[in-house]
Amino acid sequence: MKLYTRTGDAGETALFDNSRVSKADARVDAYGEVDELNAWLGLARARGLDDDLESALLHIQRDLFAVGAQLADPNDRLATRVSKAVVADTDVERLEGLIDTFEQELPPLTRFILAGGGETGAAIHVSRTVCRRAERRIVALAPAPDPVLIRYMNRLSDLLFVLARVVNHRAHQPEIEW
Repeated sequence: MKLYTRTGDAGETALFDNSRVSKADARVDAYGEVDELNAWLGLARARGLDDDLESALLHIQRDLFAVGAQLADPNDRLATRVSKAVVADTDVERLEGLIDTFEQELPPLTRFILAGGGETGAAIHVSRTVCRRAERRIVALAPAPDPVLIRYMNRLSDLLFVLARVVNHRAHQPEIEW
């Protein structure tokens, strides 16, 4: 099978139900933002992370494939066949547990901080902002997607903020207050 199919040459793409939509469709835009987030997390992982952070980000990248799959499946047909393509409340709870765990090693915030630090921390801060953009695109979809996707993305951006701080803290990179 060739990588190129030429089926998108007219500016359309197929959703999981094989319906054709414009590549500018809001749904395609939303899962494209999720794909960009996944790529930024891959960049952060490529820079090297402690095992606990590596494991967390790898799991999140897999989750993001499920988010994208759910967004590309407006009729929820895939979810009945492929369980790994579903994000559930248990995934949101897992993110909350990670936030609670990682926050324990950080000094409390008393002011806003500027995004930055070392290269890996900065890449995770960029990931956080891309996550927020993806969340906005998902919220704007009509018909509305499964509400768990919005909760997942909202919690993920919180976690990414914490992870950026953890990476910088472990690397002894100071946080610059605003």
